[in-house]
Amino acid sequence: MRTYRSKTGPFAEQPFYKPSEIESICTDELQKVNLYPSDPTPIRIDRFIEKRFGIQPSYEDLPHGLLGFTLFGEKGVERIVVNKSLDDEGTKPAERRLRTTLAHEGGHGLLHAHLFVLGSRPASLFGDGLAHDAQKILCREGGVSGVGGAPAKKPPYRWWEYQANQAMGALLLPEGLTRKAIAFLLSAQGTFGQPRLPADRREEAIRVLADTFDVNPVVARIRIEGFYPPAADLQLTL
Repeated sequence: MRTYRSKTGPFAEQPFYKPSEIESICTDELQKVNLYPSDPTPIRIDRFIEKRFGIQPSYEDLPHGLLGFTLFGEKGVERIVVNKSLDDEGTKPAERRLRTTLAHEGGHGLLHAHLFVLGSRPASLFGDGLAHDAQKILCREGGVSGVGGAPAKKPPYRWWEYQANQAMGALLLPEGLTRKAIAFLLSAQGTFGQPRLPADRREEAIRVLADTFDVNPVVARIRIEGFYPPAADLQLTL
């Protein structure tokens, strides 16, 4: 992980993580608390937050469109709060949105706590008026992949949200387990037998991952496109 002077956002510094670094961080953290399963199965993300950060997520009434927030202190994560409406609905998609939000907040905890601990706290509350301190990262609909409908317009790029979304995927669908879960759908391609996901098996792979890891299909689709980009199939057929 490298750090640069930030040109956007509320922080003076911006950490830069390679995708492989985020994958490794999340896998290592799951393994440290014995929550990395030997076979593909839903990650106990609520339990991960309890064991990794020493807190229990709380559920509160939050303003419309605010999914949750992570509160930081000098020792790292102090609270993770999720909008109570995600827990109240009681449907399978809502339960999965809740898991996604918890993993997103956990991603902030893993990747961004040092920005607060080292004194790089933001001067403002990310443009939100929920509270008067600057020790929270607030997450809104449209900022968490797979939660909420598509925004009316493309939201501005926020690197801290993008990184938390990457960690969210790596926590809920770890790369090794994801590849293992859909191995039976892959085929070998080229001289070196590189595994590829055929176009006519993509929707099936999405359903398999959604059911296996208890996530909404949009989250499974994002992970699949990261590992097996559709463009790769086009290149191989040219």
